[in-house]
Amino acid sequence: MLTYRQELGIKGEWIAERWLKLRGWAILDRRFRDGHRDLDLVACKIEAGKSDRLVAFVEVRTRFSTDFGTPAETVGWKKQRELARSARKWISSNRRSGDTYRFDVVGVIVGGGSVQIQYVPDAFWLRQFG
Repeated sequence: MLTYRQELGIKGEWIAERWLKLRGWAILDRRFRDGHRDLDLVACKIEAGKSDRLVAFVEVRTRFSTDFGTPAETVGWKKQRELARSARKWISSNRRSGDTYRFDVVGVIVGGGSVQIQYVPDAFWLRQFG
């Protein structure tokens, strides 16, 4: 049985996935597990005129408000390190020549009967990632 917080997170991931798809992203993976860590979404986009694909490891943060900061601000250095470790694992299994990688954050604010999306492309960069 899922907790209310887990259900909210899954709802946010679903909303973020739909939002990304409407903007031309294809979802390569959902909730990719690496031990106790996971990547919420792995999305890709092939930019016009290019054969390479841009792969984004998307962290989804769902909140009721921004009273305690934006969802993207809640992705601290420890979470960034965990995401990088999981991303390395995903890349080792799915790498294609020419792929480029980045970390995006999608904040989903659900409250007051509305949904607000805060998208932060290339939200952080880790020197040791590349």
